[in-house]
Amino acid sequence: MRKKVSLGKKSVLVILVLALVLTAAAVLNSYRIYAETMDKHYQMLAVDVARTAAGLVDPGWVGTYRDEVDAIYSQNPAPVFGKEEDRAAYFSQYDSLKDQDYLAVQELLGIIKEANDVLSLYITYVDDESKTGVYLVDADSSENGCPTGQWDIIYEQNYQVFKHPETSFPAYITDTQEYGWLCSAGVAIKDADGRVVGHAMADISMEAVMNDRQDFLVHICLVMLVITTLLVLLFIGLVNRVVIKPINSLAAAAVSYVEEKKKAGGKDGRSALEKLEIHTGDEVENLCMALQQMEQDINGYIENITAITAEKERIGAELSVATQIQASMLPCIFPAFPERSEFDIYATMTPAKEVGGDFYDFFLVDPDHLAIVIADVSGKGVPAALFMVITKTLIKNHVQLGESPGQAFTAVNQTLCENNEAGLFVTAWMGILTISTGELVYTNAGHNPPLLGRAEGSFAYLKMRSGLVLAGMEGIIYREAHLKLESRDTLYLYTDGVTEATDIYEKMYGEKKLQTYLNSHQGEELESILHGIKAELDLFAKGAPQFDDITMLILRRG
Repeated sequence: MRKKVSLGKKSVLVILVLALVLTAAAVLNSYRIYAETMDKHYQMLAVDVARTAAGLVDPGWVGTYRDEVDAIYSQNPAPVFGKEEDRAAYFSQYDSLKDQDYLAVQELLGIIKEANDVLSLYITYVDDESKTGVYLVDADSSENGCPTGQWDIIYEQNYQVFKHPETSFPAYITDTQEYGWLCSAGVAIKDADGRVVGHAMADISMEAVMNDRQDFLVHICLVMLVITTLLVLLFIGLVNRVVIKPINSLAAAAVSYVEEKKKAGGKDGRSALEKLEIHTGDEVENLCMALQQMEQDINGYIENITAITAEKERIGAELSVATQIQASMLPCIFPAFPERSEFDIYATMTPAKEVGGDFYDFFLVDPDHLAIVIADVSGKGVPAALFMVITKTLIKNHVQLGESPGQAFTAVNQTLCENNEAGLFVTAWMGILTISTGELVYTNAGHNPPLLGRAEGSFAYLKMRSGLVLAGMEGIIYREAHLKLESRDTLYLYTDGVTEATDIYEKMYGEKKLQTYLNSHQGEELESILHGIKAELDLFAKGAPQFDDITMLILRRG
């Protein structure tokens, strides 16, 4: 059984989830704005420092110094250091170039570096052959600085920026294991001819900024958590007062409705729903009013349903009696003629409703003549049953007066056409068997053709041109046909409820299946054959409801 969760708990859960989502979104957005603002600030600062350095140094000196350094570097580019003395020997070859101008530039860079609190400030140039960045002057003259001749590998995308004369090196932020978080930028130094002779590069440490970011994130989380908690509690209280509590009152009143109906209302004759006073000014108040109106409607419906149920029970009882009367009108005691061995007969009718429009009949006209009839009235229910009674009575009366099947149908059709305002009609088949000789005279008024099973053969449909249905048109003359039933021949009559029985896929049983079943059970007892066909139809239907009466009659000559 599925576990139920109260609306209050669901509301709290939804509010909490929504609050957490909004809080997370607010924190992330605040952190993003803070981080972007700080990043842009330091990127602009790095560019400004680099631009200041590029503007204050003498481009002519930078160009001359670069050419001198490049002349030495081109002879010994990017060596791989092994021992410390090899490293010292390499850098010592540049010492002769460090004159007073060099020291003045280095001092200037140092002043700019200290004034702007940057981690490093230096001038470099690009060696085209090795695609390395070669250091010219570093503001840091200590061993932590990069001496003249120091190099770094330049990646292709950065190399293209370095070589573009109109583009400064864009500011970017990196996180390295050696230097930590850095914001770096570079600005090109151009001589009088517009040639890029070097780049002033600035690195700003952002370790403190990153720590500030973490502190900001923690603080904003705490602040948003406190604000969110207060708002959640306030909102839960509001929802409980405005929504949950009124709904619980409505639920309690609805639950007590049945008990109050049993007690004929409350002590003052008013139900709990009527006593509710909910004035929230919103949909909950509308719901309360709707339930109160619904209660009034239900009370009216209950009174109507009580009257309708009583009437339905009365009609049901009458229909039950009508079913018994209809069943008693049809021959239902078998064997029907236990004293006669010349023939055997059996019949069944299963109505689709309480009463049906199908009927069968058989009776002795005289000791040597047996009349058999099967018919199907259009429509279902009580109208068809009444029409069936009239038709059955008329047919039997005319046959007992000595009329042949064709004469009887002609007379019955004329009578039924009179005052047939309901427009009902009957398909019918009738035959009169001469018991002593086996001669069968029969006629057909639009009914399904019977199947004749010869003792030494198989079942086949009787071929005869059918006449119009009874009560279809006045003045119709019905023709007759003749056949002879030999010993052990079997005649099977049925209504369309057999062949038109449908399964759950609306596929019909059909005449072919009926003929096949009769051929495979030809030698069985008549009762067994009819009950077997009904069982076959039930199996074929697969639980689909029966939409038409199923009536069958079978005759075998002894």
